[in-house]
Amino acid sequence: MPIVINLDVELAKKKMSVNDLAAAIDITPVNVSVLKNGRAKAIRFTTLDAICRVLDCQPGDILEYRAE
Repeated sequence: MPIVINLDVELAKKKMSVNDLAAAIDITPVNVSVLKNGRAKAIRFTTLDAICRVLDCQPGDILEYRAE
């Protein structure tokens, strides 16, 4: 898939765990892990907004397009 999820990079920059992020944005750690590992088929804008707010980043820091 040409969309790459860089959530693990942003979590590492902030020294934050999946569990910490999940608690901060009020979703399950499993759902954060699915997103982080690139297995998610979709993401709600409200979730993306919460992630960006907590990690102090832009959506483009999380989502990247790579041509196949």
